[in-house]
Amino acid sequence: MSSAENNLIYLAASGDLRLSANRVCWAAQEAAEREVVAAVESFGLRVQRAHAYDPEAGHGFLDSQRRGLDVFATIPQDAPVIVVEAVWQYSHHVLPGLYRHRGPILTVANWSGQWPGLVGLLNLNGSLTKAGVNYSTLWSEDFKDGYFLERLGQWLAGGQVRHDDGHVKPLADFAVPAKAAEVGGAVAAALRQRPAILGVFDEGCMGMYNAIIPDELLHAANMFKERLSQSALFAAMRAVPESEALAVKAWLDARGMQFKTGTDEATELTEAQLLQQCRMYIAAVRIAHDFGCDAIGIQYQQGLKDICPASDLAEGLLNNVDRPPVFSADGTTELYAGNALPHFNEVDECAGVDGLITNRIWRALGLDPENTLHDLRFGEDYAGQFVWVFEISGAAPPQHFIGGYAGAVSERQPPMYFPLGGGSLKGVSKPGEVVWSRVYVQDGRMKADLGMADVVALPQEETERRWRITTPQWPVMHAVLRGVNRDQMMGRHKANHIQVAYGGTEALFAKAVAFREMGIEVSLCGEVN
Repeated sequence: MSSAENNLIYLAASGDLRLSANRVCWAAQEAAEREVVAAVESFGLRVQRAHAYDPEAGHGFLDSQRRGLDVFATIPQDAPVIVVEAVWQYSHHVLPGLYRHRGPILTVANWSGQWPGLVGLLNLNGSLTKAGVNYSTLWSEDFKDGYFLERLGQWLAGGQVRHDDGHVKPLADFAVPAKAAEVGGAVAAALRQRPAILGVFDEGCMGMYNAIIPDELLHAANMFKERLSQSALFAAMRAVPESEALAVKAWLDARGMQFKTGTDEATELTEAQLLQQCRMYIAAVRIAHDFGCDAIGIQYQQGLKDICPASDLAEGLLNNVDRPPVFSADGTTELYAGNALPHFNEVDECAGVDGLITNRIWRALGLDPENTLHDLRFGEDYAGQFVWVFEISGAAPPQHFIGGYAGAVSERQPPMYFPLGGGSLKGVSKPGEVVWSRVYVQDGRMKADLGMADVVALPQEETERRWRITTPQWPVMHAVLRGVNRDQMMGRHKANHIQVAYGGTEALFAKAVAFREMGIEVSLCGEVN
């Protein structure tokens, strides 16, 4: 008799690789699991946790790929499995086990901003999608609402959970404006004439399988990877004279940027950490130039986190046109003068493709080309509309902020994620219309979703409240998606990341055309006209 016939559901939970994060976040995970189990049991079914709490480690997460594979080997192949996520997780801890599993799979997250459980869920969903694994997905604030319980019941009865995707339409359904078609076609043609290089500092950050584009797909889009080593980046940092790092810091001070510093290396942002981050910025630009890169991505979270401060301040500067000048090592040539050097955070290659094309389209249209990825971190209703919290660990460009550099502040990154500290690049995004997008891999091809959103201004106390229940050191964008509600977005989106750039529908259509001409299947989401 199968486990399904025994009314038995197995539960698994993927966690971080960093012990400090797993310990801090375990209480929230435990609380979410209790509520999910209660919901399942209300249907007369039983739940068995597939792996036990480890008292020595202080948590009950799967915290390595080996551990995940070993645990899934103990789960009957046809058993229903629920993966519950209330925290940021490394998807490769469970992806191999889920890939080999033959029973029904449901991914579930708590709707909370405390720890990035929604971000972890979307990362896992995007990874499962790319891997061709069939799964269902759900989320809930209290696991008692009708939307959750109705669909949970469908899955427990052997069905597939469906979410409304009526907001999604193929690009072919739209009449593309003439100028947008011309600009998008020209950018794609230029890429065919001179292919682009994405500099990848150590591929595969934090188990983000969904963020790796297979080479053959990237090559067909006229882009190629330059695989770089983060050890080389660290070596190049050590070669940067202190005088050059001090010059970068002085440039930022002159622009009015604030730095919340102290003297305790373990808990505070120090001048020494900041100078290391300035060295990283300089070293990254020089390596990119040496290899002819058009965009770069730094992994940081593995390897560099153990030897130097965070990369986020450097990343935000790279994404800004107005940034501290960087010269060749001999001091004769300014590198990438007058331009941003698009950076894709956490070496998310899908964001790298998106960010580079956005930069070129926006420049061709005479728009500010600064763009970045954010996490879809959280969201709540405010004044009658659903306002998303788009938030990332500090890599947003100052051009996006109210007040620019003068409106930016750098605070020490949380010690549980960043043991050697370093400052973020924090600000509140200015009101305006933005194009949002995501490139992803599904069914063995590159695809892209694009839509429009409005960045809104919230009262300072509401912004501070949202920071308190998420991560207060990080930059935030208050976004209202046009024609896409919360559950439509969660059900459709194939990544933890979303790309954003200030611009209107002409820019959206021009980018959509460029993607199409690169062989990427394009869908438009929500209200775009």
